[in-house]
Amino acid sequence: MSEAAEHVPAAGSTSVRRSRDVPLLVERARAGDPRAVARLITLVENGDALLPAIAAALAPYAGQAQVVGLTGSPGVGKSTTTNELVRALRAQGHRVGVLAVDPSSPFTGGAILGDRVRMQDHATDPGVYIRSMSSRGHLGGLAAATPQAVRVLEGAGCDVVLVETVGVGQAEVEVASLADTTLVLLAPGMGDAIQAVKAGILEIADVFVVNKADRDGADATVRDIQGMIALGERGPGQWRPQVVRSVAARGEGIDDIAAAIDKHRGWLVEHGELHRRQEARAAAEIEAIALGVLRARIGSLRDGTELAALATKVAEGALDPYTAADDLLVQLAR
Repeated sequence: MSEAAEHVPAAGSTSVRRSRDVPLLVERARAGDPRAVARLITLVENGDALLPAIAAALAPYAGQAQVVGLTGSPGVGKSTTTNELVRALRAQGHRVGVLAVDPSSPFTGGAILGDRVRMQDHATDPGVYIRSMSSRGHLGGLAAATPQAVRVLEGAGCDVVLVETVGVGQAEVEVASLADTTLVLLAPGMGDAIQAVKAGILEIADVFVVNKADRDGADATVRDIQGMIALGERGPGQWRPQVVRSVAARGEGIDDIAAAIDKHRGWLVEHGELHRRQEARAAAEIEAIALGVLRARIGSLRDGTELAALATKVAEGALDPYTAADDLLVQLAR
């Protein structure tokens, strides 16, 4: 199901690429047609008017895939680790989807790294779908369309969806609200052990992966992380983050990463945490959609006189901004 198959001519491929028939696209995606999957994700990324219909058609398949997030600073080996994880998961018989979020071009808005280039080993594997997504300026390490793209891959029958973030640093914590299991990748000699002690990264990691562990300083990095974990407060039965070493460029330690993911998955199921995380993810998704609708309505008010009149009153001191905001919400509700 590799996206690379999009570029191979096939009967009906042109019609699928341009189709706006949502039931047909979902049916073809369920059958493993990569062109249909690509078309659905494109519609999602573009915020097409068909998005509500797509979400409704995919709703029955929600929550069927294991979502694994990979984050960390640029240069720690996220793409290489993702590539090797795909190999390990395929060896276990899983169908795998990969969403690699790249920085966006300031000129075209497109992804400027193209992580698929680094994952060509799986380009002809029908059990793998790889998609690069532009962040389009969205903060937090993901693209705004990533949650809906995950739903598309779930609908397409992926057992595991790997979400690789942009790699912008310690503030990149949004992936934790999307993933069932979050891997934080670190590397010796990059100051990552210090970064890991900071609250954001500390709180989102289910598994720490010290990649490039053949470098000097790897042992010290592992010790620093383990010491940090030991200082954390945890109640009885709470998950204790695992620390795994790897040299992804040589395929070393990948089985250990996969085992740590499986162990965390087992804990999630045993303690009912998986369902809680899925509900929290759904709540965040609903909130984001509602806020998007509100922003669009506020944008439409900018073309009228209501917002301008409120702004004038606030600027003149005749109205405080909180009262003005309440008035704006009343107008939006009409």
